[in-house]
Amino acid sequence: MADDTDLEFEGEPVELVVDEANAGGRLDAVLAKEHDVLSRSRIKDLILAGAVTIDGKTVSEPKYRLKAGETIVLLAPPPEDPEPQAEDIPLDILYEDDELIVINKPVGMVVHPAPGSPNGTLVNALIFHCGESLKGIGGVKRPGIVHRLDRDTSGVMVAAKTEKAHKHLSEQFADHGRTGPLHRAYTAFAWGTTQSALGSVDAPLGRDPGNRLKQAVRKDGREAITHYAVEARYGGEKWDITRIQCQLETGRTHQIRVHMAHIGHPLVADQVYASGYATKVNRLPEELADAILALGRQALHAAELGFEHPTTGEEMTFEADLPDDLQALQDALEPYDKAFAR
Repeated sequence: MADDTDLEFEGEPVELVVDEANAGGRLDAVLAKEHDVLSRSRIKDLILAGAVTIDGKTVSEPKYRLKAGETIVLLAPPPEDPEPQAEDIPLDILYEDDELIVINKPVGMVVHPAPGSPNGTLVNALIFHCGESLKGIGGVKRPGIVHRLDRDTSGVMVAAKTEKAHKHLSEQFADHGRTGPLHRAYTAFAWGTTQSALGSVDAPLGRDPGNRLKQAVRKDGREAITHYAVEARYGGEKWDITRIQCQLETGRTHQIRVHMAHIGHPLVADQVYASGYATKVNRLPEELADAILALGRQALHAAELGFEHPTTGEEMTFEADLPDDLQALQDALEPYDKAFAR
């Protein structure tokens, strides 16, 4: 899923249309209120540096008084992050050779350093494990990284250890398996009962205009396609949960989470895209409710990853079992299994 995961704010344009509530306000103050990552002092510096336009014209006065209907665009330059350093962090290694390494990423691990997560990342762990030779492979800030998972999504990831492997794997992920052997399958637990056992969601995604920490279905978004297949259905008198396998035809940030919420089946325990479903837990049997409350993250796991080895050409497939928290959820659901025709 480009898999991504953690959003980057600097380096991407921020667009804001001034409404009546912000009309008459200072440019720096309004931008600081609407932008929840950059500080007001940082925004002031960016305005002075010419990084802000209003209706297409550069405005370098922080005290500029805004008018209703004006369009502000802020383009902050990419942050100058320090070069990632090696950290002795244990890795669950599924496979490794001279070209690449496949790991089972745990819940809570960020893939690469970013604002708010400067260390303790997979990149820091990989540099320690692979040695200095990894530094700079595919770029200084994200050495070895060819795809990402959200911080709170567990499962299989591959990283490159040479430039050749990085190029080859990156091309496979860019193709998304349309013409090549790349295969990605995710296990997810979603609220409700899907209308069919097989389905696809084709809905473009972009930044949520109301919350920059979220993605949303947007007509002007980037193409995003998710295929899903029901693996099991569970339910009681007042609740239903479906276990599904999702396969990605594109790799957008939060793609599975947004797409499933879009069709009315947000992921269980997703605190961003299923906040309105929090009260559903009160309708569940105690053991099941406890398993969901213990998650503290979306019920999503990158279960399978297949690709072509960059040197041998062998098609390789790796699987990662459900982590303990999702296995506890699975165990709690089993007594409520509802047979269905696939």
